[in-house]
Amino acid sequence: MCLFRYDDDPEPEEPDPAGPLFVPVRPGHARLGVRLFRTPLGARTAVGFTSAERLAATLGAEQPWIRLSVAVLRSLAEPVGASLVTVDPTLTAPAATGAPASGPGADPGTQRPGSLARTV
Repeated sequence: MCLFRYDDDPEPEEPDPAGPLFVPVRPGHARLGVRLFRTPLGARTAVGFTSAERLAATLGAEQPWIRLSVAVLRSLAEPVGASLVTVDPTLTAPAATGAPASGPGADPGTQRPGSLARTV
């Protein structure tokens, strides 16, 4: 019996998905920058999606993206203070009612706009 180990196939106990992620980016002056987000508790995190469809469902079809491995995404994000990588996050925001999110009648349990609902 011959066993092969591929670099993009994690062991079952490893939390990282196999293969490159779809990573949201933002245009810069002459390059692209990885978009960073915040968790519900305020920690900075890089995000990646396991499919382009999941990225579009969360951030919109117009969101530009690139493919990166978890290791490369982590190495790009750590120097700017994002030590977490969140895979397939769900973004949450208060309901759009036209009323301000703070002040009288605001729900104190509502998460901040653009915060991530789940971190892996």
